[in-house]
Amino acid sequence: MEKDMEKLRLGKVTAAVGLKGELRVYPYTDYKEKFEEIDYVLIDERRFPIEKVRYMKDMAVLKLSGIDDRTGAEGYKGKELFIFRKDAPPLPEDTYYVKYLIGLDVLDEEGKRVGRLKEVMLYEAHDIYMIEPDDGEKPFPVPAVEEFIKEVDLEKKVIIVRLIEGLREL
Repeated sequence: MEKDMEKLRLGKVTAAVGLKGELRVYPYTDYKEKFEEIDYVLIDERRFPIEKVRYMKDMAVLKLSGIDDRTGAEGYKGKELFIFRKDAPPLPEDTYYVKYLIGLDVLDEEGKRVGRLKEVMLYEAHDIYMIEPDDGEKPFPVPAVEEFIKEVDLEKKVIIVRLIEGLREL
C-alpha cells in the first residue's frame, strides 16, 4: 500500500450517546486525547470531520459532521475509526504504533535472540509486551517501561529487553 494511503486504526464505536448523533469510541491508544489533535476520522472509507470531542471515563465521545441524530449514530456501532497515517499527529518520543511492533525480534542485552513480540496489551499504568519465546515455552510478559525495554529499533526490526530472574515464569 502506498505510504500516503496507509491507514492507522484509532478506535471502535461502542455505542450512540444522547440524541444528537454522538458516538462513544473505545480508543486503541492510551492517549485518548489524540482525537483532539486530528480533524477527521474515516469510517467505512468515508471521511467525517470531527466537530466536538469529550470524554466519559476511558472512552472518547465524538460528534462527527454528517451524523446528526441517535438513529444515524446507532448505525455505526461496532465500526472502526481510522485516519490516514500522513494526517496523524506525531507520536511522543519512545512511543510506537503497535502494528509496527508486533512480530519484531526480541533480543536480550547480550544480543541473544529470545523470541518475537506476539502482542501488546494496553493498560493504564503501562503497556505489557507479550514475548513468544523461540524455545517453544509459553509466552511471557515484559512491562513496557524503561527498566525492561532498553531499545526499540524499527529499522533493524528488533527490541532489546532486560530479562530478570523469574520474568519468564510469570
